[in-house]
Amino acid sequence: MQHQISEGRFASFIERIGLPPTLFLGFVGLLFFMIGDGVESGYIAPYLADHGAGSDSRAAIVISVYGLMVTLGSWLSGALSETWGPRRVMWLGLAIWGVFEVLFLAVALGTENYVLMLICYGIRGLGYPLFAYGFLVWVLAASPARRLGSAVGWFYFAFTGGLPTLGSLLASGTEPIIGEYTTLWLSFGIVIAGGLLALLGLRRVAGGDRLAPHSTTTGQSLVASIAIAFQNPRVGLGCVIRIINTAPQFGFLVFLPKIFSDELGFGTSGWLRLVFIVGASNIFANLIFGIVSDKIGWHRTLRIFGCLGCAVSSLLLYFLPQTFGAYWVAALCAALFGITLAGFTPISVLMSLMAPEKKGNAIAVLNLGAGAATFVGPLIVAVFLDLIGAGGVTVVFAALYVVAALCVHWLTLPPESQEIVEKGLSLSDLDVETHHVIDHHDNHDNHGDAVARDGSR
Repeated sequence: MQHQISEGRFASFIERIGLPPTLFLGFVGLLFFMIGDGVESGYIAPYLADHGAGSDSRAAIVISVYGLMVTLGSWLSGALSETWGPRRVMWLGLAIWGVFEVLFLAVALGTENYVLMLICYGIRGLGYPLFAYGFLVWVLAASPARRLGSAVGWFYFAFTGGLPTLGSLLASGTEPIIGEYTTLWLSFGIVIAGGLLALLGLRRVAGGDRLAPHSTTTGQSLVASIAIAFQNPRVGLGCVIRIINTAPQFGFLVFLPKIFSDELGFGTSGWLRLVFIVGASNIFANLIFGIVSDKIGWHRTLRIFGCLGCAVSSLLLYFLPQTFGAYWVAALCAALFGITLAGFTPISVLMSLMAPEKKGNAIAVLNLGAGAATFVGPLIVAVFLDLIGAGGVTVVFAALYVVAALCVHWLTLPPESQEIVEKGLSLSDLDVETHHVIDHHDNHDNHGDAVARDGSR
């Protein structure tokens, strides 16, 4: 009896902080999975160069192939979740990561074979997005709609908390003791443990099975995950906003290192600390803005704190340190930029709600936007840097954020999504065959009213 009371209190507590109780072990497993995946992030490129790649440029090719496969896996995670279900997609991701990590460590690195490095490490890049973003689709399907912002905030808290933050921190402690290679094997064990914890802990939880109608084939789902951006313009617009979210972040990485390291005299270590500050502030802000967005509205949070917040913080990040030249000013601006980047957290919620009958496909488009941002940002720098200088490029980035703020107005929710939010149901309560809401229980409260009204605009 006492045990049941304790379990009830624990479930009540984690629900109050925005964690869906039924998905709790999934979040914990995701955190461990991403910690293991992030262990290598701080040293894998130079390690490859010294153990088979032969040069930094050849190591960069391996990393680039890996990045392309991550982008592909990010898209597939949503598209396949529609017809396979998030559960099977997560199992596939865990299997790919485990098998090809063993081949990478034991065979490719063991023989220092460059071609095998490209193949094994590249294919392993499919693993983490299939696992992590498959779980994101599950979170969006199974969480009460009125608390989706909080649930997504917790997802990104676990995701970015592991990769790269806690992962690289763990590596910094183990590498001097057991070495770089053994640390990679340690990361393998952490990933497998986290993956099994999540999947076995979620084995009886709703939302993990097929999401699309049974008449939809996998091929049709893959095509639909691209076509939906054109058939449902709101989803396409959401993809554009997601690109704008982090394109400036990747663009800044092209020209800010030289400015902060050389021109302002902070040095390479000073610049790297600023990068850490951006990431660390972003981790906790993801969680905070997820919870806040459920209270004040997803659109309002995205528009004010995300889009307009980033417009201001991006300008401050470049111009204030130039004006004052003090490191603490740069650190404060870096923290503010990381915080406002997290203001975009509700875009995942809105994408799933704008296409509730094809939420997996909508998330696939969202993930494509995330991947596109990694080259759109540097492309903008390449086009404009020589023409208008670094300050001018920063103004272009700020202007893009303002454009994104204006676009938020058109991210309206269809009636069935508004009904789900108002009744406190989840997206799994939508009949994908009829598009009608199935109210299994009268769970209506006023908590979702503000969000629903905000989402109708």
